[in-house]
Amino acid sequence: MPIIRITAPDDPRLDDFHAVPDPVRLRARGQFVVEGRFAIETLLRERRFRVRAMLLTKSTHRALAADLAVPDWAGVDVYLASAASFRIGGYDFHRGYLALADRPAPTPIAGLLDAAPPDVPLLVLERVGNPDNVGGLFRNAAAFGVGAVVLSPGCADPFYRKAIRTSAGATLRLPFATASDWPAALGLLRAAGYLVAALTPPRSAAGETTELGEFAARRPPERPVALVVGSEGDGLTAATLSEADARVSIDIDPSVDSLNVATAAAIVLRQLYRDRNG
Repeated sequence: MPIIRITAPDDPRLDDFHAVPDPVRLRARGQFVVEGRFAIETLLRERRFRVRAMLLTKSTHRALAADLAVPDWAGVDVYLASAASFRIGGYDFHRGYLALADRPAPTPIAGLLDAAPPDVPLLVLERVGNPDNVGGLFRNAAAFGVGAVVLSPGCADPFYRKAIRTSAGATLRLPFATASDWPAALGLLRAAGYLVAALTPPRSAAGETTELGEFAARRPPERPVALVVGSEGDGLTAATLSEADARVSIDIDPSVDSLNVATAAAIVLRQLYRDRNG
């Protein structure tokens, strides 16, 4: 692969990397950025992405040597910086790992459901706008065997670099789709055989809820669960709650209002994982 040596951050050959801190500009160009060794290793090993260019140091290039030796990456420009201490478009390059990749074509929700493995849960996000929460939710989903993730409009971009980093690369591994027709899309999940379960605090305006343990004991085992979680501030909308087959809550100390959305989802997904795997 072409190796291009860089000695200054204002080298014009790095112009594409100056969009790294600007997600709007990156998205307009149909690209996303990946940072950090683990996430870049995931990017390279997935093979479904087209990698445009990489900005590395000599040491990080050596660390990725085995993954970069694959013929798929023979034409990728690799820029070798003389140090990891300069800034790219205002972004601190101290880690020494950056990659630019093309965004894949969006997956339609029908295609996502057709390809999802049977008998495993889905995770559904409604208006989760914080990229750290989106990344944490994807990471939990990968840890507990979720087949795919569905997002409503208003969710943070899973290909935003913070979401990728927080997910430990899970947003690059787990298939996902954004459902434009919301919350009607929940009906598609039900038609595909999923039990739509809305996760909500026990003390909320959602009405009567079923505690997680009771829900796990009573739910039909032949129907995989589509777990729906909402934004931290407002939770799930009334329209989404009305589309759910069940409203599930987690018992917590009454002095605490609610749990972080990624933490709450992890508790439920762990229960479902344990039920599936004995």
